[in-house]
Amino acid sequence: MAERAEPLVRVRGEATLEVEPEIARLTVVVRAQDKNRRRTLERLTERQRSCRRLIDRYEEAVEDVGTSAVVITPELREGRAERVRAYHGAVRLRVTVRDFTVLGELVSRLADEEPVTVEGPSWELRPGSDAYRRAAEQAVQAALARARTYAGALGAEITGLVEIADTGLSHDTIHPPPVPFAFTAAVPGAAPESAPPPLDLEPHPIQVHASVEATFTLAPPQAL
Repeated sequence: MAERAEPLVRVRGEATLEVEPEIARLTVVVRAQDKNRRRTLERLTERQRSCRRLIDRYEEAVEDVGTSAVVITPELREGRAERVRAYHGAVRLRVTVRDFTVLGELVSRLADEEPVTVEGPSWELRPGSDAYRRAAEQAVQAALARARTYAGALGAEITGLVEIADTGLSHDTIHPPPVPFAFTAAVPGAAPESAPPPLDLEPHPIQVHASVEATFTLAPPQAL
């Protein structure tokens, strides 16, 4: 006579944590324009270097700086002849900041540079954040607790684990509305202004979600 298979219980466990962001990302766009392509490139290079020098002052607070895009676009005159009216150049920098205490000051100073656009901050977690591990552990515990509840309702006990699968692990990155800060170059001969006041940038908590599905074996219920 074939041995009766152990009954199974399949459950889902979920967990949501609210944690503080670990990094803030900024997008900084440096622009230049001239009728001559070479002068456009020279202006763009100098303004990019000036922007990098400013960022380098906050070396301890900045985790990473990278160039994500460079664009040089000719603006054509209207008409049949393809004559160039001007050349527009732009360099896009991605800045990752780990020290939020100077973030508002850094954003204000960047936005006060010559034609520069600043977008952000985007509040995020690092890819290897411990918050993901904690959320996954809580999701597993939630699945186990649910399985035990079902087993207890049947007068049975859990005897083993058959399978467990990760069905979702993510976090809600907080992206601000696209309201860039754009400033034009200072007027030649104008008196230099003092440093701009720092912006008050408050980090937003981030929700981390984890979900697992698990299958457990049960001892045959005595009451059935």
